[in-house]
Amino acid sequence: MLAKLFLRLTVFAPVRMLQVCVADDKAAKMSGVTAHYDARHRAMITACAIGATVLQLLDQTIANVALPYMQGSFSASFDEITWVLTSYITASAIMTAPVGWLAARYGRKILYVGCILGFTVASMLCGAAQSLGQIVVFRVLQGVFGAALVPLSQATLLDIYPVERRGFAMAIWGVGVMLGPIMGPTVGGWLTETYSWRWVFYINLPFGLLAAAGLMIFLPGGGQQGRLRFDWLGFSVLTIAIGSLQLMLDRGQEKDWFTSSEIITEAVFASLGFYLFLVHVSSVRQPLIRPALFKDVNFASGVLLMFMVGIFMVSSLALMTPWLQVLSHYPVETAGLIMAPRGFGSLVTTMLTGRLAARLDARLLVGIGLLMLTYSYWLMTGWTPDVSPREIIIAIVIQGAAMGLLFTPIQVLAFVTLEPAMRTEGAALFSLLRNLGAAIGVSIATSMLARSTQAMHEMIGASITPFNRALQATGPVQQWLHPSTTHGAALLDRVVNEQAQIIAYADVYVLLIIATLPAWLLLLMMRLPSKMINKATG
Repeated sequence: MLAKLFLRLTVFAPVRMLQVCVADDKAAKMSGVTAHYDARHRAMITACAIGATVLQLLDQTIANVALPYMQGSFSASFDEITWVLTSYITASAIMTAPVGWLAARYGRKILYVGCILGFTVASMLCGAAQSLGQIVVFRVLQGVFGAALVPLSQATLLDIYPVERRGFAMAIWGVGVMLGPIMGPTVGGWLTETYSWRWVFYINLPFGLLAAAGLMIFLPGGGQQGRLRFDWLGFSVLTIAIGSLQLMLDRGQEKDWFTSSEIITEAVFASLGFYLFLVHVSSVRQPLIRPALFKDVNFASGVLLMFMVGIFMVSSLALMTPWLQVLSHYPVETAGLIMAPRGFGSLVTTMLTGRLAARLDARLLVGIGLLMLTYSYWLMTGWTPDVSPREIIIAIVIQGAAMGLLFTPIQVLAFVTLEPAMRTEGAALFSLLRNLGAAIGVSIATSMLARSTQAMHEMIGASITPFNRALQATGPVQQWLHPSTTHGAALLDRVVNEQAQIIAYADVYVLLIIATLPAWLLLLMMRLPSKMINKATG
């Protein structure tokens, strides 16, 4: 039953969406209506764009389950092998910013196809790596070439669909965004167990070649601006800022944050880099990211909303895994099955918003999504280790459905008033802010959890004294947990630590509820053009 549902949501639904694209093309031709871009091959371009999106996002999570096998192959420590993940994420984040300039300078088609081919070659090199140093270098190359795939896919779909169909276009693209993280651990685990961890990277070859060939054939070329100068200074300071921030977030919890001189140094470099970048882009003629983007209130609000969605999307996932395995004592396989419905909820609402965005006010859909997200966090504040799988699944399905309602309408609202010439640059900024939000969200959530657990442990432990009447009783349970014996003290500390973690999780979920409040203010600032308002109300 679950297998059929998974196939229906991950395979049949996207295929059905592509069939709708083909039907739209035929209808456009019969009625004589021309699309905003070139609708003759819209379905094929859409399929290739989704394939490129899945390709890039899949590699963010597919290598996670293979890390222990890589660690054995390269005789690496845990800290060393995690660079296989962080090198990819950092390189991808850094190279997202210049995507708009590269697309304008060399043309979207040349950049798009070149990045897919480069990503595919880097994937093959990762699979053939013979040392830790080699695979880290090749993962950096993967991140460099993969950074452009998501924003170029988004910008391409925005161009080939008219305004009234952009909700549907972003829903199709959103399915690809959701599929990557859902399929990554499952596909990666199966390939590693059945063949080898190297096939986690080799699997990209056929899909990369197909996507590159399709875009080469069907995507129109042109648009190069040969005399456009590159902002090397802006790129350099932004690279320092993003790299320092990523290192600080990755190593902060391990180094006890700002008690470490390394973390303080990285924080100073990150702050100084972002400050210099903002000063620079506001004072030069051809900056890496044009300040004119932020004159569009919808886009500026949408970017900040997407930053917050990145925080909510990944931080809650980072909290769920240790909860299920450490507190509820579920095996890894069972924990994975319990978390899977979150992705199904996201897929269902993502596909629904594709149709609803053209009929309802997109701000209403975002508001409903925020309410559902807040409600799911409120349910989680009452969890204990005895919570049933049914209650867990209900909460995370609501949470996943909320993410689906947020993801597509925010992008429709953000790009509906943005000038077409700025879409690629805007899409790159969207991806960059979403990734930064995810990194910051995970770091804040895990840090808050650790510190709150420590504080609650000390508070609860303060009441465990020889004068505590509960510990003076003579029942079998009290004797078993009595602190006067080594075994009893250890068991009592374990119970106290578990209770402290339960309270700490509730505190973090309350913090996430509070964090949704600024999103409401940003939503109130967004406006719809009169054309879309008439469409929604009519």
